[in-house]
Amino acid sequence: MYTLYRLQFLLLLFFASTAAMAQKITYSEPEKDDYKSTEFEIIGKVGGNILAYKTDRGDYVVSVYDGEMQLKDRVKLDFLPKKVISMDFVAYGNKVFMIYQFQRKDAVYSFCATMSPDARFYDAPLLIDSTRIGIYAKENKVYSVEVSEDKNRIMVYKINQDKEDNNVFYTFLYDSTMSLVNNSRLSLPMQGRKQFLSNFNLTNGGDFIFNKLERTANRDYVVNGSLIIKRSLVDSFEATPLGVKAQILDEVKMKLDNNKQTALVTAFYYKQKRGNVDGLYLFKYDYANHKVIYEKSQVFTDDLKANARGESSTGAAFNDYFVRKIINTANGGFLLTAESFSTSSRYQPWNRWNYMYGSPYGSMYSPYYYSPYSSMYYNPYYWNNSQGLRYHYDNVAVLSFDDEGNMQWNNFLHKSQFDDNADLYLSYLMVNVGSELRFLYNELDRRNYMLTDVSLVPGGKINRMPTLRNLDKGFTWMPRYGKQISSHTVVIPCIYRNYICFAKIDF
Repeated sequence: MYTLYRLQFLLLLFFASTAAMAQKITYSEPEKDDYKSTEFEIIGKVGGNILAYKTDRGDYVVSVYDGEMQLKDRVKLDFLPKKVISMDFVAYGNKVFMIYQFQRKDAVYSFCATMSPDARFYDAPLLIDSTRIGIYAKENKVYSVEVSEDKNRIMVYKINQDKEDNNVFYTFLYDSTMSLVNNSRLSLPMQGRKQFLSNFNLTNGGDFIFNKLERTANRDYVVNGSLIIKRSLVDSFEATPLGVKAQILDEVKMKLDNNKQTALVTAFYYKQKRGNVDGLYLFKYDYANHKVIYEKSQVFTDDLKANARGESSTGAAFNDYFVRKIINTANGGFLLTAESFSTSSRYQPWNRWNYMYGSPYGSMYSPYYYSPYSSMYYNPYYWNNSQGLRYHYDNVAVLSFDDEGNMQWNNFLHKSQFDDNADLYLSYLMVNVGSELRFLYNELDRRNYMLTDVSLVPGGKINRMPTLRNLDKGFTWMPRYGKQISSHTVVIPCIYRNYICFAKIDF
């Protein structure tokens, strides 16, 4: 009997310790030069170090943290020009490619520098390409970067748009050693400003896949489109039309499944202009075998809309939802998450359609070149800080589909977030730990933000997890700017006494 009690006691201790170690939070110390106005991007975990890029008023540095978020070094990137137009990072286990562009006189240059795990540069940067744009060009962002899921292929490209009826692509395809695999120059006909390009992706084999879409005259909706593919070693485009038919779409998204070699195109659809969201448009293409797998519409039922509606009517339940993430599943299906987002103002009502399609690329058009949006890192000068504007980030819908595009189940993460003039602390970070998805987001608790952890297990059940240990009240989290750096670890930026710092969570 004594042995049995002792065994039970040991098991209790084991499970208690397992629960206690289910997550661990480790904070970095704020650095004196990292003010709230400092721009940053979390690069990732490289050679056991955690790297973060920071820039403020023309000064560029990389902070090197160890596994316990202790600062090992702060390396100033002295070789960079005073004004860098854009910066993209491709992190590997033992190195980082830093691809950047800058303007000098009347030309824009694209370079790649190789960074070691301790943020050192032992070789001269590699010149990728240069473009003359003229001294007085209003927009000078010329180059964009796409990286394959396995990081074995990297594409740097530019699109000349000096004529409305023709886009000229210049592509530079590299492997994981930054050795050139292929470079191409090819044209894609366009039909005026009603057509635009979106959803640029690169497959593990180096195929370049994107959408060419056509909007209505007032630019509110997508009424036509196609899937465009440039094969890695071929200097031509393949076009597969989307059968949109009588539907009208908005916020078209694409997701590649490299294991199945498929491309999924999806969007909310309407039956009439300024109507309510009726369901989800789905188009799946097998790019290896050049064939359409399915094209269908998933109608949202009244029960689904009732769960989604929040303060809206049932018919308008999904009108404020925006697709945030698409996750491939092992059986060839996918999970889709969409978040309810809206704004309110005493000056004018929020308008989804004007927000969506005032311009497909914001202010990134140029008379000569345009560059589709690259990865957005934290930029304080990009804050939505209009006076008198309140931001609302509410429920998150999670929809599960099988390999034939049929909905299997759905569920909702119910939350209600709002803030005035800025939305830095709103929305959520989704973490895929393999056995489940974790959603991290802030909730107001006595006028302070409290980081909340919710799990989604296979089958769609949502569980609210215990309060995260070691939550220091002096830190305000910015979950949606966080990054997953390994299978069970994320790094999330925080504000502490008006300084930027970082917190590592190990699940």
